[in-house]
Amino acid sequence: MLAQVQQAVGNQVPAAPAQPALRLDIPHSYNPFNAYRASLVPQPDLANSSRVDSLVNNGVLELSLKDAISLALENNLDIAIARYNIPIAAADVLRTQAGGTFRGVNTGVVQNTPGGGVGGFGSSSSGAGAGGTTGGAGGAGSGASGLVSSTLGTGTNVQTFDPLITGALNNEKFTQPLSNVATYAVPTLQQNTTNGNVTYTQNFPTGTSLSAIFDNSRGTTNSPNSFLNPTLNSYYHILLQQQLLAGFGFVPNLRYLRIAKNDMKISDEAFKLQVITTVTQIANMYWDLVAAYEDEQVKSRSLDFANQTLDSDRKQLSLQAIPAMDVMKAEGEVATREQDLTIAKSTLQFQELLIKNALTKNLDDPILEAMPVRPTDQSGKLEATADGPTEDMIARALRDRIELTETDLDLDNRRISRDAARNAVLPSVVVTAFYGGTGLAGLKNPASDIESTAPSDFGGAVKNAFNNTAPDYYLGVSVNIPIRNRIAKSDQ
Repeated sequence: MLAQVQQAVGNQVPAAPAQPALRLDIPHSYNPFNAYRASLVPQPDLANSSRVDSLVNNGVLELSLKDAISLALENNLDIAIARYNIPIAAADVLRTQAGGTFRGVNTGVVQNTPGGGVGGFGSSSSGAGAGGTTGGAGGAGSGASGLVSSTLGTGTNVQTFDPLITGALNNEKFTQPLSNVATYAVPTLQQNTTNGNVTYTQNFPTGTSLSAIFDNSRGTTNSPNSFLNPTLNSYYHILLQQQLLAGFGFVPNLRYLRIAKNDMKISDEAFKLQVITTVTQIANMYWDLVAAYEDEQVKSRSLDFANQTLDSDRKQLSLQAIPAMDVMKAEGEVATREQDLTIAKSTLQFQELLIKNALTKNLDDPILEAMPVRPTDQSGKLEATADGPTEDMIARALRDRIELTETDLDLDNRRISRDAARNAVLPSVVVTAFYGGTGLAGLKNPASDIESTAPSDFGGAVKNAFNNTAPDYYLGVSVNIPIRNRIAKSDQ
């Protein structure tokens, strides 16, 4: 990246200053409670770097091109905005690792630095995206005039890959008057039921779904027809489902993650492009400042020469060596030069303000705001250097051009979506299998004449559920064939 920036501004780029990387503060995963704590993004640091103060000499900000680029890397707000795209892309990867859809990240380039020549003063166009950005490669959404919706990420539904545990504990006391006593042998039925249930579900990127249920209940009743009172029930159920056609395999189920990872690479490349773009704008602004500074110096010397000429003409007029018309011409020339100098000073002050605005995060300090800027590099000292034959430069541009790298990654996202759309055209075939068991226990009801061989405690109920004495198993195939299948065909 640094080499590319150096080529863009004539090998004038210093080493980038060490700064802590902007990142999303996601709690460490080894603490299970961190999954339920909010993640934080650090507040932006709007204080100017200390480099600004080190460049002030006798109330003047002395600035070389290298200093300007170093300050831009530290303080320029365009780069500060672009830094947020990288943790946004990382958050998208985190989301898609769990099977969620990608939300996307802006990969455009902020080009609204005033005076930078692109999207600022001197240009009729500005960034089109949020924060002054342009639409970058990999950005999903609308097409020309907003008429075409993107099919990026199309395909079958992706279930979340994060395991889910659901628990329920409840108690119900039920009383019901009865119109007959044949069933329960009492005129008013009273039941007290306590349920404790746990469910575990998880989906896998192969198109596999797993769920396990463990249900338990304890019930008491005033009916003598129940030979156990209280009655203890335990039931478990393990279910496995597998997609065989549509939704089968890693291609459709990991497409969001693969696209998000490509978007993260695009964001990284876009940040490099942002640095190059900003440095190029800063270099343009610096040379505009140099031109304004040198022009002010020329206009000042020109005024001095005009004043000297006027003084000389006045002396000659006093000796009657020249006519008065020549003095009037000299006075008019002085007035013209004074006007030119005033315009040059105004232009210089404006360029000073533009570059200070671009190289600082804020201008709250009135001293810094009013401080003049003196460029230490001169335009006449630059020497053009040849980088080789034109063919070699074209080949290098095709190899190293960041926009082409972004486009290659975006094309990979389109291929991922294409393969997922092909899979979604297939019918849905699902194999389902489950196995379970039931256990019963409880104390003998004193009001019942039936003898029971069931265990009396809850542990016995659980044991009977898992010892295959009362099994529950199932195996089946379900097929869903959409006739004509026009929606999936359209997306594909």
